[in-house]
Amino acid sequence: MPVSAGQYHVRGHFGPVVNWPLIPLQVLTLPDGRLLSYGSDATGRQSGLEIYDIWDPKKGVGPESHLTLPNTTGTDIFCSGQLLIPSNQTVLLVGGDRTVDGRRNWSSPDVNVFSYAVNQLKSSGQTMANPRWYPTVATLANGEVLVLGGRLDPTHFVPTPEIYTPEKGWRALTGASSDEAFGSKNWDYPRAWQTQRGDLVILSGTGDIFSLDVTGKGSVKKLGAKLSVGHVDVPSLMYAPGKILSMRNHGEAYKVDINGQEPVPTKLEWFGMARHYASATVMADGGVFISGGGLRNNSDKDHILANRVTMIWNPVTEKFTMADVAQKNRLYHSVALLLPDATVFTGGGGAGYAKAENNLNAEIYYPPYLYEKNGSGQLARRPVIGSAPDFIAWGHQFELKVDAEVSRLTLIKLGSSTHVQVFDQRFLDLPFTKEGNAAYKVTAPTSANMAPPGYYFLFAFDKNGVPSIAKVVKLAAPAVTS
Repeated sequence: MPVSAGQYHVRGHFGPVVNWPLIPLQVLTLPDGRLLSYGSDATGRQSGLEIYDIWDPKKGVGPESHLTLPNTTGTDIFCSGQLLIPSNQTVLLVGGDRTVDGRRNWSSPDVNVFSYAVNQLKSSGQTMANPRWYPTVATLANGEVLVLGGRLDPTHFVPTPEIYTPEKGWRALTGASSDEAFGSKNWDYPRAWQTQRGDLVILSGTGDIFSLDVTGKGSVKKLGAKLSVGHVDVPSLMYAPGKILSMRNHGEAYKVDINGQEPVPTKLEWFGMARHYASATVMADGGVFISGGGLRNNSDKDHILANRVTMIWNPVTEKFTMADVAQKNRLYHSVALLLPDATVFTGGGGAGYAKAENNLNAEIYYPPYLYEKNGSGQLARRPVIGSAPDFIAWGHQFELKVDAEVSRLTLIKLGSSTHVQVFDQRFLDLPFTKEGNAAYKVTAPTSANMAPPGYYFLFAFDKNGVPSIAKVVKLAAPAVTS
C-alpha cells in the first residue's frame, strides 16, 4: 500500500500516474530543464523509428507539456546509447536497432544528433566503425566521448572501444580490444566510470573488474579485485567521487572504491528480494533511489512478480530503507532519472517482451527531503538560488546567493537513463564559506577526472535539509582571453 501522508517526510511520495506519448525507455535531462524520451511508437510497440518526445515540466504533465516529433533520420534508435555533448549543445545518439530479413535486433552503425535549441533530430553524417546495439557512452575528462560494448549482430559482439571527438570524428582503440572486457561476456551496456587517475574502471557482470587506458591506441587489463556475479539487469552507479554502488544477483550489493590503484569492493547488507530490471538514480542529497524490478528476469510472469516498493540507500549509514509504493510495475525497459526540481522521474516498461503491460505512462517521486519534518505531509518551503554563474571552472571559486541559510551544496551531472543504467551521472559535495548576507563563496571540483566537463545540477540545501530547485551550470575550462 502507498504510504500515508504522515510518512512522506520519511519515505517520500509518488504523484499520480500520468500518460506519456510513448514508452519512455530512454530518457535524458537537457540543460534547459526538459526531458528527452524515445524508444517506442505511440502504441508502445518496439520502435524508435517513428517518434521522439520532449517534455517540459514547467508546463505540467498534460498534453500541452509534450512536444512529440517525427524521427526522420531513418535510424531505429531503440536501445541506442545517448549522451549530452557540452561543446556543441547537442545530444549524441549512437547505434540502435536494425531489421534484417524481417528479423529485429540487428545493430546499426549510425550516429545521430539532437539539437535541443531547435528540437531537431538529424543524422550526423558519420557512422561508427562498428554497428552497435546496447552500447555504453561516457564523457571523458578531455571532452571526448567513449563508446563501449554493444552487439554487432544477433550472434557477434563488439570488443573494440571507440572515441568520438566533437567536430573531428571517430577513432578506434585497437589496443584495447577485449572480448572478455567488452565482448561476449560484457557487451550489454558495460558499466564504466572514469577514475580520478584518468583511466576507466569497468565492472563486468561476471564479477571481474577491468581498467581501460584510453590514451593512444588504448589498453585494457584485468584487475585483481572481484565481485559476485551481477546480471545485466541489475544497476550500478557512481554515488560519490570514485565510489560505486553495484547491485548484484540474489539481492547482494557492494560499494566499490575505485580511487586507489586497485578497486576495493565491500559487501553491503542484503537489500531484499532480487530486483531484476530495477532502476537506480542519485538524488539531490546523494541518496540512491531504487525503483521497479521483479523476481524474475524478463519472463511471462514478470507482471505478477513485480516489486512496486521503492527503496533508498543512504551512503552515510550504508543502509537500505523502504520508500513509497508505486502504482505501476516498472520492469524491462523502465527508467528513473533525477529532475531539476529534485524529484525523480520514473516511467516506462514494456515494448517487446512477454505478457507484461506496455506502460505508456510515468510517475514522479517526491523524496523525503521535500516535506515538512512534522508529519503533516505538506511540502516544505524551498530555498531559492538568487544568483549563480552559468559557467564554472575546475578549481576556481564562484559566488552564489541563496535566500536561506545554506547547510550543503551538491553538484550532480545531468544523466541519461536506459536499461537500468544512468550514463554520466556523478555526485559531489561542494565546499563553501559564507561571505555575507545570503552570499556564499563556493569552490568548484578540482579536476576533470573527478568531474568531467558538461552540465550539472547545483542544489542548495537549507538548515532543514530542504533543497532548492537546481541551477544548471556548465563545468568547463575558463575561456581564454587575449
